[in-house]
Amino acid sequence: MNKPQVIAISGASGCGKSTLIKRLTTDLNCTSLIFDDYVDSDTYPQDMKIWLAHGADVSLIKTPRFTYALKQLIMTTKSPFIFIEEPFGKQRKQISALVDKVILLDLPLEICLARLINRNISFNADNSFKLIADYLVKYEDHFRDIYLETVTQVRQNSHLIMKGVDSVEKLSAHVEQWLHSSELTRTLG
Repeated sequence: MNKPQVIAISGASGCGKSTLIKRLTTDLNCTSLIFDDYVDSDTYPQDMKIWLAHGADVSLIKTPRFTYALKQLIMTTKSPFIFIEEPFGKQRKQISALVDKVILLDLPLEICLARLINRNISFNADNSFKLIADYLVKYEDHFRDIYLETVTQVRQNSHLIMKGVDSVEKLSAHVEQWLHSSELTRTLG
């Protein structure tokens, strides 16, 4: 049996990673893992602002259950591809050797922020506006800089960089075409 190719879909929160993965998984009849499904209270450093000030080492972001699940999926799936939502591409040491290709969704941060706000509003929770207000304070203070820094890191080792704000159908078609082409590195948009 051939080893499946592990394709990491990366980018800032709100860039469309999960949406694209769901579409690709359906279109290509493949398996996937979503990063956020494996996040727990020990995943991120306690103080992200200090973490950023000390160089934003993404290897300090720990997801041992995610890594274990990916290793198991690599050994058991019959799919030619495994799509993973890995915001940090190949930059985290514990995941780097497992990832074959990285696709960076490199959207303007204001588009990502608007999507995050809309997502929170659509949940229509009683406290959604307070959650948004709290998030925006952190966004202004340090989250925006974290997104800029981590996307810059991922960009260095990406195989496909998609800059355009397109429909999920168009993005999926681009990825499928790229996966079946001989090109190893490309920027779209």
